[in-house]
Amino acid sequence: MVSSFEYNISTKVVFGKDTEKQTGSLVKAFGGTKVLVHYGSASAKKTGLLDRVLASLDELAIPYVLLGGVLPNPRLSKVYEGIELCKKEKVDFLLAVGGGSVIDSAKAIGYGLYHEGDVWDFYIKKREIRGCYPVAAVLTLSAAGSEMSDSSVITNEEGWLKRDAVSDSSRCKFSILNPELTYTLPEYQTMCGAVDIMMHTMERYFTAGDHMALTDELAEGVLRTVHQSAYRLKENALDYDARANVMWASSLSHNSLTGMGNESGGDWAPHMIEHEIGGMFDVAHGAGLAAVWEAWAQYVYKTDPARFARFGNKVFGLPLTDDAEMDALAAIAAMVNFFVDVRMPKNLRELGINPTKEEMAKMARQATNHDTKTIGSFQKLGQEDIVRILEFANR
Repeated sequence: MVSSFEYNISTKVVFGKDTEKQTGSLVKAFGGTKVLVHYGSASAKKTGLLDRVLASLDELAIPYVLLGGVLPNPRLSKVYEGIELCKKEKVDFLLAVGGGSVIDSAKAIGYGLYHEGDVWDFYIKKREIRGCYPVAAVLTLSAAGSEMSDSSVITNEEGWLKRDAVSDSSRCKFSILNPELTYTLPEYQTMCGAVDIMMHTMERYFTAGDHMALTDELAEGVLRTVHQSAYRLKENALDYDARANVMWASSLSHNSLTGMGNESGGDWAPHMIEHEIGGMFDVAHGAGLAAVWEAWAQYVYKTDPARFARFGNKVFGLPLTDDAEMDALAAIAAMVNFFVDVRMPKNLRELGINPTKEEMAKMARQATNHDTKTIGSFQKLGQEDIVRILEFANR
């Protein structure tokens, strides 16, 4: 039976070439009177994007302050810095110019401005989120889907914990999506993004309980499109149509659409395991997901091999046979072959890390809050399960 659901996506999307030139008018339309322009590396300056964004604000005489230096796996210390700067400068609108890390950092700043007390409380689920200052994005990396999602992931340098906070109040007021802004990305970042997009969709696809037929078809369409577009981008990094499809898939993969009507809201076990790896070893998120996915899939597929078989048939075009378990293993192999083809790691060794038994045990403890909770819905995983998955991924 299809589950009841609510679907409310408030983000205005402005998609296409040169759309960043509309930033100022969009900020004004959504009530911004003083803006924090938040960005990451020097590439935003080198490419001229930052200048174009600032020019659009200047044109409408909208004042702003700048805060750069956001790192991949965005840091809590930068969030604290942004909160203090915004309070001092009386900022009322947060504009992220960058990828998911920058957007996530801006959302965290928005939480901190809206509430008194330590913003980290929301990431460790100590307090409930009541609201967020308005956030918007000019996207430069198709990956995290934060430009339309309700989530933010932040790393606390004290203990290197990587945690998420979720609230509809943090959804971007608008997101500017110009596929040309991703032309200069190195292939590694592009493919990390493709993996992240597919994983956001797969976390909602591999779940326990009933599934809505239309939602399955939407999810499978997103997965096929990203899979095919990744190969096109390997051949030609300036393929606008492939870039456009991947960018739109990024937004659709994480705005809840591909999970609507499914009995379970999502599995998220690979993500939660990767969060521990990313917190401890500071790896690229998409690469970290690729490195643990096969180990997770091999551990859980017998729970519902027919689901994996359908995945293989619908996404990779594999034939279905009378042996669902054999088909499931073929589907897992096809996904791993994709990782290999796009030069993503298929295990932790290829990711460039070699965690000790003690480190794997620590990650499993942290993921399960000292074995007081399980993760995942496709198959519920406890502390010992996670250790076994990490051991398999570390082979």
